[in-house]
Amino acid sequence: MIIGVPREIKDHEFRVGLTPDGVRALAGAGHEVRVETLAGAATGYGDESYAAAGAQVVASAPEAWACSMVIKVKEPQPAEIGLLREGQILFTYLHLAADAELTRHLVERRIIGIAYETVTGAQDRLPLLTPMSEVAGRVAIQAGASCLQMNHGGSGVLLGGVPGVMPGKVVILGAGSVGTEAAKMALGLGADVTILDLNLNRLRYLDDIFSGRLKTCYSQPGAIEELVSGADLVVGSVLIPGKRAPKLISRGLVGSMRPGSALVDVCIDQGGCAETSRPTTHSQPTYVESGVVHYCVTNMPAACARTSTQALTHATLPYVLKIASLGYREAMRQDAGLLNGLNLHLGQVTHPSVAADLGYNHTPAQKVI
Repeated sequence: MIIGVPREIKDHEFRVGLTPDGVRALAGAGHEVRVETLAGAATGYGDESYAAAGAQVVASAPEAWACSMVIKVKEPQPAEIGLLREGQILFTYLHLAADAELTRHLVERRIIGIAYETVTGAQDRLPLLTPMSEVAGRVAIQAGASCLQMNHGGSGVLLGGVPGVMPGKVVILGAGSVGTEAAKMALGLGADVTILDLNLNRLRYLDDIFSGRLKTCYSQPGAIEELVSGADLVVGSVLIPGKRAPKLISRGLVGSMRPGSALVDVCIDQGGCAETSRPTTHSQPTYVESGVVHYCVTNMPAACARTSTQALTHATLPYVLKIASLGYREAMRQDAGLLNGLNLHLGQVTHPSVAADLGYNHTPAQKVI
């Protein structure tokens, strides 16, 4: 199979779809890989490293896109839509439920859209979302701590406090991969951390591994209101695979927070969990609404692009090899978890959550393979 790796063009998106080691594995399996020039330059992977791994380095985006399968990190940007062609496999993060316009374009282009974020593994885990969730959870605390600084519009609270001064209060909504990593980072800084979730077994697990240092709370409206209103930093990390994030934080609740508090909405790529959240970029990452500093960057892991690129390739490469070697239909027949990643197929919406949230007729993925 001929596989294209274009350079990412989203604002401050420095990750790349494959490392040179990933290219080497594909080339060794007999596949042709075309990498757009400078695709990995920002992460320390120059064109020469891709060429040495067996890639054909191409001079333009159209050349990288003119392949049977395209491997990316982020969803196609407006300038890239015209490069898609019918029947092409697009393997990337899509987050379609929060983007009706992108979904419409991809349906019209009749592509085969396989979304990293809905591929499932053992015990319905999300093996291709997890590595970036881990990065995003850690970045969320770094970003949130920065937002609390007065030079960034914050209240001047140091999360870890100092001897004689109480630490800052961090509230995390959602105890999945993002929430767990955020809790690790916040506890490491010495913050007072509470995490909320609906899964009591998950809360028991976290209470056990953190030996009581992490406060756990069952997620219900009253608890959310009480904890969020008193927090210095709130991290939104709720996820319903394939669906828009639920709005757990009302505009009024944000208004009840102390001026200069911070909200980092990691689930913004699925629409965000606060009514006041709206997408931001690394160029302009924050805004203040109702006195609260909001950080809602839709590609948070890009801030640590080298680590993120390596972690992502480690997770995606086995699936890329399987699709390239077997074809997507046979690969999905053999791997039901990969089949769950199929969101779009030749003009049809094949993921039930995407179809439900955006009002499309749902065509079961099993029918199209």
